[in-house]
Amino acid sequence: MTTVHERTATPLAPPAPRRSPAPAVLTALWAGAGAVVGLWWYDTAAVTGAAGWLNGAGRIAGLLCGYACAVLVALMARVPLLERRIGSDRVARWHAMAGRYTICLLVAHVVLIVLGYAAQDHAPLGHETLSIVLDYPEMLKATLGAVILFAVGITSARAVRRRTGYEFWYYVHLLTYAAVFLAFWHQLALGDQFNGHAVATGLWYALYTGAALLVLWFRVLAPVRLNLRHRLRVEAVTPEAPGVYSVVVRGHRLDELGAESGQFFRWRFLGQGLGRTSTPYSLSAPPRPDLLRITVKALGDHSAAVALLRPGTRVWAEGPYGALTAARRTSHKALLIAAGVGITPLRALFETLPGEVTLLYRARTAQDLALGGELEAIARWRGARVLYALNGPDGERPVFTVESLRASVSDLSGHDVYLCGPHAFAQDLYRVLRAAGVPDRRIHHESFEL
Repeated sequence: MTTVHERTATPLAPPAPRRSPAPAVLTALWAGAGAVVGLWWYDTAAVTGAAGWLNGAGRIAGLLCGYACAVLVALMARVPLLERRIGSDRVARWHAMAGRYTICLLVAHVVLIVLGYAAQDHAPLGHETLSIVLDYPEMLKATLGAVILFAVGITSARAVRRRTGYEFWYYVHLLTYAAVFLAFWHQLALGDQFNGHAVATGLWYALYTGAALLVLWFRVLAPVRLNLRHRLRVEAVTPEAPGVYSVVVRGHRLDELGAESGQFFRWRFLGQGLGRTSTPYSLSAPPRPDLLRITVKALGDHSAAVALLRPGTRVWAEGPYGALTAARRTSHKALLIAAGVGITPLRALFETLPGEVTLLYRARTAQDLALGGELEAIARWRGARVLYALNGPDGERPVFTVESLRASVSDLSGHDVYLCGPHAFAQDLYRVLRAAGVPDRRIHHESFEL
């Protein structure tokens, strides 16, 4: 680590951090699950015998599975309150966890209902399964929906996802909407809690209609409005480091987007065969009223093709998303730690984050320091510090320890720390920062590893 610039601290009053709505949202979601169980309890007079207990447990699992499906859809809607105030990474983890709950509840519902009905009718399991699927109303649709949900769950497993392309996973994942639609009618047709209960049925319709409207507005209509209004096109593509390119995008009235340093958009470039995939890339410079800039490293076919984009290429964007912004600050001192292409959102924050700021940049070699000239200019302009952590002559990576961080940054525990880099790097560094006494509330990181 070498210090390039020193900074003279300017005393400032610590900012008042913006309170996250995450606890309130989680409380509401769990309260909804409790209300669903209460719906079964209110409508069930008594449970007797093995068949009654199996059917009762199966119905509870089915109701909770139906509720979880609506929650899954709502979490996929990219609602700004969640994406910008809580963080896209945290919402993605909630979605992944809700997906696992949904699959487990679906399995429990299917197994328990089949066992319960078989015990009730004194019939073999195979015969009872065929009877349920073929003879009960809406069950063929529900069976197809269950098969789709199982397929989505399998392809979302980390071991499977690593072996499939992003496009394949993405389009299979979109089938969740079809699965939820197919299963919805089965819930109303066979759910004892809805038959003859207008209030319960109305609330269930409201739950699913609300989730559908969130998706329609925030995933369809809002992006259409954004792109028709702002008319984005590629302005220029510039090499920054080996395999790293900046893309400047020009548009109209971009200040109306409300984008902040540290945020990202989901980009779809309508050229070079990139139009099929929407990929998240962070802003690598503060947004301007007419320009946005991202910086991309060639890590796969999609990101490598970004270097071939031509000026004038049309761009479809969604956003802005992300909560890795100045609003997270709790102190007037901040340490930004980037690894590799993780420098992109932190470069924008380095220019705009108020107070005393230090940047620590981890890279393999000096040639891999993307945007290095800009960082130097920003450091001189605002009197900040830039620290580099490069591999040694033998290729050995520098190790971040409590002692090395404290030696580089005085009063480390009094800093807000913004991290951006590979997931494993960020997790290791998080543990070191906690051991160094940095409170959890002052460590800010977004990751899309689920």
